[in-house]
Amino acid sequence: MKAKVKQSTRRENIQDTGARDIGVLLVRITSGGLMMGHGAQKLFGSFGGGGLKGTAGWMESMGMKPGQPWALLAGGSEFGGGLLTLLGLLNPVGPLGIIGSMSMATAKAHWGKPIWVTSGGAELPATNIALALAMGLAGPGRLSLDTLMNIHLPRRFVLVPGLLLSAAGVAAGVISSRQQPQDADQEQDITQEQQADAPQEAAEEQAPAVPISVGLGTHPLEGEEGNVQQPNRVDGAHMQSGQEAQNPL
Repeated sequence: MKAKVKQSTRRENIQDTGARDIGVLLVRITSGGLMMGHGAQKLFGSFGGGGLKGTAGWMESMGMKPGQPWALLAGGSEFGGGLLTLLGLLNPVGPLGIIGSMSMATAKAHWGKPIWVTSGGAELPATNIALALAMGLAGPGRLSLDTLMNIHLPRRFVLVPGLLLSAAGVAAGVISSRQQPQDADQEQDITQEQQADAPQEAAEEQAPAVPISVGLGTHPLEGEEGNVQQPNRVDGAHMQSGQEAQNPL
């Protein structure tokens, strides 16, 4: 009787283990495959994506300049992390790539909005982060390349530093995007000051020489060759009669 119970228990354990591995495989294929698609949109323009150029412009619109390195980092994290997760290879490196890219998306594109996707919130990135973290903690299962190739990374010593590195990357992106608007405002202020000073400087450059009044005549300070002009001498008799004075020859 005891032997039959042990055999039944062993059979149930094997079935449970097989069902668990199949469940993990389904999660890996779904989550990893979708992340690969997102990365392909950013890197290659696949599935209606903007490609590297379009993604770089989108990054710069959020203040992350220059946009191309950030686009490469985002697309590479999604595509590479999704591929490794789907294959169950080098776990937990793949889930860490997904966590990093989705954390950046949450902080830059969805932060401050209601959680639901219908309101532009971080519902989908949060779901992807939870799935990736679960796969990183639980492992890829027996139906994976890690098991087939007998690869066992020290999960604790990879996952914890990887999470810290992802957090540092997100912080760097947020800080960089906040500095960009400040620099742009300063440049705009300088440009406006230069534009305001330009008409005044142009008016000063075009202003005529200041005349010097001597007697009843007006003469410029300098002659055509830069020599100071001598004032005309005025005859007193002509001044009294109201006639113009004549210069003695």
